Amino acid sequence: MKSVEIFTDGACRGNPGPGGWGALLRYGDNERSLWGGEPDTTNNRMELMAVIQGLLALQRSCEVQVTSDSTYVLKGIQEWMPNWKKKGWKTAAKKPVKNADLWKQLDELVVLHSIDWQWVKGHSGHRENEIADQLANRGIDELD
Repeated sequence: MKSVEIFTDGACRGNPGPGGWGALLRYGDNERSLWGGEPDTTNNRMELMAVIQGLLALQRSCEVQVTSDSTYVLKGIQEWMPNWKKKGWKTAAKKPVKNADLWKQLDELVVLHSIDWQWVKGHSGHRENEIADQLANRGIDELD
């Protein structure tokens, strides 16, 4: 099974406001940059979108290391999602899960791969996280 690294970040100018997502994919010595944006969104949606788009770019099942500075994404996928699913996509407070559309999409993608989730402190000089941040901001800059 092919081994791929994905580094992701989301950004928002205003929350909600114009937002962008970025993903840097690495396979061996090859790197690929992905980015996009939405005119009216939130930072958390862009963090999720970065991971989703990174995984969608993979053409076959892979061993994937996903590195993100978003505790929202990492806790959501590793800790909160199993209970959300059991409770019909409701929180412990019985309220609808925010961004459930994206969480459900991510849930469908993660089963296709063997994923190791890694957290990195944002804006700490981590090369790939800084690139993902630049890509997310590019996603905002390129909005009409």
